[in-house]
Amino acid sequence: MAEGFFKSFDNHLTVYSAGTNPTTEVHKYAIEVMKELGIDISNHTPKNIETYINLSFDYVITVCDHAKETCPVFTGKVKKRIHIGFDDPAEATGSKTKIINEFRRVRNEILIQSYRLYHTEIKL
Repeated sequence: MAEGFFKSFDNHLTVYSAGTNPTTEVHKYAIEVMKELGIDISNHTPKNIETYINLSFDYVITVCDHAKETCPVFTGKVKKRIHIGFDDPAEATGSKTKIINEFRRVRNEILIQSYRLYHTEIKL
């Protein structure tokens, strides 16, 4: 979801998204709640962080609560590392309504924090 937001803020940004233990596809509820805001992430593909480990980045932003502790050390050039923790909505349990509401809650937190970060740190 964070990748989708950053891309929607500025089409000049090059945004990569990866995880330490990626699933095979983007969660259907993530796609659904992002679509509610007019952002299509259905073509995104989860990738392993190892794909990008040797590249150079202006920013490396970790977003999951546990990612700060489990992300590997980047061997490439990283100008600035930022951690913003969010609950993983894919771990939500209960009814479909309860789960989708958890995806919305986390989506909204990601939107607020990503927007703030973009406008205070990244925007040229």
